[in-house]
Order: sequence, then structure tokens, then C-alpha cells
Amino acid sequence: MSKEFKPYIPADRVLPEITKTSVIMGVLLAVVFGAANAYLGLRVGLTVSASIPAAVISMGIIRMILKRDSILENNIVQTMGSAGESVASGCIFTLPVLFIWAKEGITEEPSLFTITVIALCGGFLGIFFMVPLRSALIVKEHETLPYPEGTACAQVLMAGERGGSSAKLVFIGIGAAAFFKFLVDGLRIIPSTVSLKIQILKTEIAAEAYPALIAVGYICGFRISALMVAGGVLGWLVLIPMISFFGGDAVIAPSTDPVSKVYATDGAIGIWSNYLRYIGAGAVVAAGFISLGKSAPLIVSTFMDAVRDLRKSDKSDDLRTSRDMDMRIIIAGLICVILVLWLMPQIPVGLPGAILIAVFGFLFCTVSSRMVGLVGSSNNPASGMTIATLLFATVTLKLIGDNGPDGMLGAIAIGSVICIAVVLAGDTSQDLKTGFLLGATPKKQQYSELIGIVASALAIGAILILLNKAWGFGSVELSAPQAMLMKMIIEGVMSGNLPWALIFMGMAVSVAVELLGISSLAFAIGLYLPLQTTLAVFVGGVLRLITDKMTKAEEDDIGNGILYASGLIAGEGLVGILLAVFAVSHIDQHIDLSGVLDLGQIGGVVLFLVMSGTVIAAACKGMKKRGVQEEGNSKEGTR
Repeated sequence: MSKEFKPYIPADRVLPEITKTSVIMGVLLAVVFGAANAYLGLRVGLTVSASIPAAVISMGIIRMILKRDSILENNIVQTMGSAGESVASGCIFTLPVLFIWAKEGITEEPSLFTITVIALCGGFLGIFFMVPLRSALIVKEHETLPYPEGTACAQVLMAGERGGSSAKLVFIGIGAAAFFKFLVDGLRIIPSTVSLKIQILKTEIAAEAYPALIAVGYICGFRISALMVAGGVLGWLVLIPMISFFGGDAVIAPSTDPVSKVYATDGAIGIWSNYLRYIGAGAVVAAGFISLGKSAPLIVSTFMDAVRDLRKSDKSDDLRTSRDMDMRIIIAGLICVILVLWLMPQIPVGLPGAILIAVFGFLFCTVSSRMVGLVGSSNNPASGMTIATLLFATVTLKLIGDNGPDGMLGAIAIGSVICIAVVLAGDTSQDLKTGFLLGATPKKQQYSELIGIVASALAIGAILILLNKAWGFGSVELSAPQAMLMKMIIEGVMSGNLPWALIFMGMAVSVAVELLGISSLAFAIGLYLPLQTTLAVFVGGVLRLITDKMTKAEEDDIGNGILYASGLIAGEGLVGILLAVFAVSHIDQHIDLSGVLDLGQIGGVVLFLVMSGTVIAAACKGMKKRGVQEEGNSKEGTR
């Protein structure tokens, strides 16, 4: 750094941080956003950051209800909330595979204890590997590593005067999504999907009428959502018609029936399930490796720079804003985690697996911690790192003779721990950047991360078990796209039986897209997911484009629309969990009014328009008032 950085709260000023209020709110939000992201990720394969909505909710409650301002308490709350969301994100990308295998009779269903231990091990590894890098990455490279999400969260917290109205928008979003979701999936008086069959192409186009999908598209922005729907258009309006028209009586693995019979029995969704899904999986695998390959030079330089800076890190500074977790605790924690993974019978990774986790964990957590500083958490190639780990682990376990159910369990356990650790390392880096800008005590933030991890890890197992009992993973309700991909990779390597023709077709699609200069990962995800999902996400992206033009907002601005959309995601996720409870306890049958009142496709279209209208209204809230203020300021400046 060219000059000493002065944080918002000076190092010699002590403010409350870890308090009873911040811990209770932080734990609550860790569970809430963890549950919401788990549900969202299992439905569409995407999750969103909880840092900013958690910070805004915290500011609103502490200021409006408790009648006090405490920026460092708010920072602790968002730290715990984002840690909980990150644990959930890492878990849902891998652990549903265990439930699917149990349903297929390959293994036993995982216990709550097993899921919790895997989540804790992955979360703790991410923290313990990242914390020693804080001084090097967050402090010494402050001017070169912006950490976009961490900086944005700090700006929101420092703009505390916006806390009241902004928090209100998040809560309104939660309420609106809860209402819409309950109409569709609770009372069932409005269909969840608006569809149109195109007989001439032997396919259909559809959009799911869910607020969270529109919200995801809004948060991701127009470009990402457009790439996703482009992949869906290729799949559903090009590949499915081609397979349906030209497949005829051909039997294409993995299906054992002719293409014509598959289409006659299940229509376009049957073609997607038996063929297009594998093409999409191949595209996602290739895109993940392309993303990793493009990042390879940065990964190597990142790792070397981080290790070099770690050796040079100065530990003599005893300022409050420079105190990290004791290194003895970190080393002891790492040893305990590795021993648990090695010796615990419910996680059959053995010594080779524990060593793989330690090596890949250190490498990828170091890479993740620095890369998110440059490109942001949204562009962190965690999926590519997880796929690479999974392939290496599966091949290693097969070579040493572990190619049965234990080998498959070991491979997914290794992939799960690494995936959670990589996501947590990136999230922790963003949180510590926020704390660095605000003048928080790093050690207190790091312990807060651990509290958020424990809270979310204890909840995520129960949530996964509940959702599996209600609908099952890999179903229409919970497609669990990443988990299905991980399952396919492990089974394919272990058995050698994969529909390679379809997978290579998908890989070729990703390569072609990259050669056109387009990022292939979002496109590949769109090809893999049903069009009805990506089309709804695209609508959200279009709404973002419209509202940004109306409000003259920059692409990275955190406006009212982002906060409202975050509320929509949380609201739908929470009601989704509630409806899962209803499904398991058979209450859902008693509140189902579809036999009494069914508004049909028209009702779905109206609901979609109303949801879109609320997003536009929220995004433009206060625009007229801001315009008057800007005009007044302009006149004042000309006097």
C-alpha cells in the first residue's frame, strides 16, 4: 500500500461487536438465508449472496426497534448471515447425491449427524485456510484487490441513513414472495408454469411463475440471464425438435426405448430428461474446465503471491484492527478436522482421502481467497474446482480398489468438503474486506464466521432431509442440477457407463460458444436446466435492464430493486421450507383448493405480470424524490 489506510472506525476507538443482539440476529439470519439459498439452489442451481440483505435487515432492526446505531454490530450480523448462506451453497451442490443413491438402494440415507459433520469440516477448513492470508491479501493488497462484494457491503453499512427504508423493502419482498408462493404451491389456485406447446417443432416453451426466479435474474443482470436463456433456446427450440424429428426408431443410450416412443410417452420433457440433460451436463463440465483453464495463469500467480506474502506477513502490529485468530487455534483446528475426516466411519475417505482434502483444500482455498478479490464471488470458479477435485478423487479411489459404494461415498464426501471450503474461503475474504474498511476487529469477525457456520451446519441437514422427504432430489420440484452432475461424474468414472456421445456433443457446444467470445458457463447452465426455469430468470434480467435505464443506475449499484429481489428470494425459500413441512405431515392436501378454484393459464400470466410490476415499482421507489433533489442541487450549484 502506498499510504496507511484509515478505516471508518479508527483502531483506537472500541465499539460493541459480538453482543447478545448481534449473535442472536446473526444466527437467525444464517439459518434463514441458508434455508432460502438451499431451496433456491436445489430448484435452479443458483444462489445469491446474503451479505447486503443481512446488513440492511440488521440496520433496520437495530435502528428502528432497538433505537441505536452500531455499525460494527451490523457487520457481525452480516458476517454470520453470509457464512450461513455459503455453507448451504456448498452443501446443496453435492450432498443431495447421497439421498439419491439411498433411494436407488446403493447406500443408506445419510443421517443428520453425517451431514452436519461434513458441513462443519468444510466450513472450518475454509476459515482456517483463509485466516492466515488476511494480512497479505486484505491489508497489504488493499489497493490492488478490490473485493467487490465486500466493498459494496461496507458502503451499504456506512450509508446507514438508508437503513430504515431499505430494510423495509427487504421485508416487503419477503412478504410479497410468501404470498405469491403460497397461492401457487400452497393453495394451488394458480398453475406454477405458464406454457405454450409448439406442435410444428414438437416442443414447448414455458415459464415458471415464481418470484425467486425473477429475483435471481434481476440480481444477476441482463447479460447473465440472457446467456442462460440462450442456452435454453438452443436446447428446447433446436436440439429437442431435431432429436424428435430425426431420432425416429433409433435407441440412444441411456434410454432403452426408441426416440419416437420417448416423445410419444412423455413429450418434450421426455426428450429433455433422456437426452438433452446429458448434452447439457457435458456442456457444464466443459465450461467448468474452460473457466478453470482460463483462470490457470491467475490461479498459479495467486497461489505463489499468497504464499510469498504469507511468509513476509508482519505479526508485530498489535492494533485492534490487526488482531487475527490465534495461529495455535488454527493449527489445532486443522489437525482436528483432518483427523475427523480420516477416522470417522460415516465418512469413508480414509487416509488417502484426508490427504487429498488437505492438499486440494489448501490450494483451492488460497486461490479462492485471492481470486474473489479480483473478479468477485459471483465469478469464482468454485464449480470447476469441485469438478476437478471430484474427478481426481474418484480416479484415485478407484485405482486403490475403492470402486464400490464406499468409494462413491468417499468421492462425494471429498468433493463436498472441498466445495464448502472453497465457497467459505471466498465469502470470508469478502467479509474481512468489509471489516477492514469499517475498522472491525478481525478476530471477532473470524469467530463470528465460525458461529454462522455452526448455526447453518446444524440446520442444513434437517432442511435437506425435510426437502427430500417432501419431494425428493432430482424431481421436477427440486432438480438439484449441480448434484445430479456430480452424481453422473462419479458413477461414470466408477462404472465406465456414460452416454459419451451426448456428453461430447455438449462439450463441443461449450467449446463453440467460447470460440465466439462468449462466456460458456452461463450458456451451459441454461442448456442443462429446463427452459421454463431460465425463461423466468431472463424476465428478471430484462426487468433489471429496464429499471437501470429508468433510474439511470450503474450496473454495480445496489439499488432498491436489488434489496427487494433479495427479499423475494428469502420469502420464497422460507415458504418453500414451510410447504415441505406441510407435504411431509400431509397438511398440503387440506389446503389444496385447486378442485374448488383454478385460475388456469390466464391466472399464471396475470400473476407473472403482477410480480414483474412489483419489482419495477420497488426499483423505482423514491426516483421522483431523488430527481427533485438532484435538480435542486443543480440549481444551487449555478448560483
